[in-house]
Amino acid sequence: MHKEELISRLARYEWNDFECKKSQHGVSEDVYETVSAFANTEGGWLVFGVEDNHGELTIVGVIDVDKVQNDFLTALRSGTKVTPFVGAKNEEKIEHNGDTLLIFYIPESPRSEKPVHLNNDIRHCYIRRGSCDEKCNIEEIKRFLRDASPLRLDNELVPDIHPDDFFDVDSLLWYRNIINQKEPGRYEKLTNFEFLRDFGFIVEKDERFSPTRAGIILFGKERFVRQILNRPIVDFQRIDFNFKDWTPEQRWHDRVVVEENLIYAWQKIVQKYSAIADRPFSVDTSTLRRHDEPPDYIAFREAAINLLIHQDFGDSGRLPSIVIFKDRIIFWNPGDAFATDIELLEPREKEVRNPAIVGAFRRIGLSDQAGTGVSAIFGNWRTEGNIPPIITNDKATKTFKLILVKEILLTEEQFLFQASLGVRLNGEQASTFAFICRNRRMSLFDIRALTGKSFQDSRSIVQSLINQVLVKQLDDTNYELIEHLKEHPFVKELEQKEGIIIKESLPHPALNSQTKALDPIRKLDDLDFKILSLCEVPCPMRELLQETGYQTRMHFRNRYIVPLLERGLIEMTVPDKPNSSNQKYVVTQAGMQILLLRRSTSPSS
Repeated sequence: MHKEELISRLARYEWNDFECKKSQHGVSEDVYETVSAFANTEGGWLVFGVEDNHGELTIVGVIDVDKVQNDFLTALRSGTKVTPFVGAKNEEKIEHNGDTLLIFYIPESPRSEKPVHLNNDIRHCYIRRGSCDEKCNIEEIKRFLRDASPLRLDNELVPDIHPDDFFDVDSLLWYRNIINQKEPGRYEKLTNFEFLRDFGFIVEKDERFSPTRAGIILFGKERFVRQILNRPIVDFQRIDFNFKDWTPEQRWHDRVVVEENLIYAWQKIVQKYSAIADRPFSVDTSTLRRHDEPPDYIAFREAAINLLIHQDFGDSGRLPSIVIFKDRIIFWNPGDAFATDIELLEPREKEVRNPAIVGAFRRIGLSDQAGTGVSAIFGNWRTEGNIPPIITNDKATKTFKLILVKEILLTEEQFLFQASLGVRLNGEQASTFAFICRNRRMSLFDIRALTGKSFQDSRSIVQSLINQVLVKQLDDTNYELIEHLKEHPFVKELEQKEGIIIKESLPHPALNSQTKALDPIRKLDDLDFKILSLCEVPCPMRELLQETGYQTRMHFRNRYIVPLLERGLIEMTVPDKPNSSNQKYVVTQAGMQILLLRRSTSPSS
């Protein structure tokens, strides 16, 4: 962390990855609680020489620099104060106005080494929530230990359940039929017992056969699933409100709590989703692909499957849920992803919590190529033009939440707003700018998720916005909307989303100072769009009048042509001679974007 970034952080507040300690003469005990919390969560910066006075951070400086630094690093390396070993990275000493600050980065520890605890007592371990270090309770410690174990829970044997009759015949038959269609003749003659044994769902140990947890969770009869899980597989709810209009006191409109096995849960979810999808569909039993699929099916499918197969089946106190609102779908799971947010977007093999269950689903095509599920969700949502899915992979609570918001990112109003600023943006730049208008801030990861581009290309995209004075850089990976645009009426009213009209426009700082401020922007009507369409090829005024049926040239020009010119949606072919007899009008890039958007959303398209 360089000096400028540190001073910028100090002007704000402590948060999940940033903690300040006074530590002028020595290291207080609560410092190591923060070390434990950072190591058990997602890492963070620890700054010595800053006093936190009720949320206000004040630089006081470290006085005994060598003692504080040596005591801290020695304690980390001793293996007794903090266990397992946690190393500090990016150790820095910064001088500011005569004061010395010590900065250390505490990285997240590997999953196999959590929970990081203090004084050789596993009960003394912490997690980071917001700006606080919270001591773990017993259930949280158990979750850490389950995930740290080299033996995955779904591969454990369950000797108390007999291998001959634990499985639900219909669920297993459904699964076997798909396998037989994919590999005809290979497994058809096997008995159910032999089939489950060959696929590792029944295992022999000490001359005795037992089902695995994966076998029971995938195919087991309901009573056996309940016996080893003590909670339902998933809670599926439909709520016929927009999310912001609903309160927990209101009932759902449809609900099913699935206590049967995973195969049954998947079939039930598909049945419920197909009944409320934008258009009805059926699933081909051999390929598990859709006939007449709804546009958002791929994203829903991958998200639902991820929820089913990646949940923590050792967590009996928290219930996975799928809640479908009119404007979004929320998937919530007990159990965080082992991968980082950045790794989740990479289409490659990833370590998973339930390898046997994941393998069973992939074997029948219910989870696309290994490691591509999340990138497929983002890709489908991007294709539909929606704002990017929202992922919260919470390492502290060990939960995973995915939200699919059904909201178009690049709206007609957004294109009009961008045109009013006088900027020229390509599709990816326009999408990135639209996103930061909604959220005020964005990270390089957000741009990567939004565009599907590499991190290098994502940097180039946001740099173009910086060059056009639309965005400013906060640090190496984070960006913010430029200050004057935060106060623009369009940006302020974005959350209303319906019928947005820009009431005024601020001149863009990159434009000539003599540029006339734009009149209040109205939404385009059908005749505006007809003019844009006519101007896809250079079109003279007489032809525009003829095609639109207007008789009064002056009224037509003032009512339609001038506003379209001022908003940058059309331009003159002879701009230096506005009254030229050869003058024609042609649609600009911004106008073409709006025209294409209207065509793509038109009912007749």
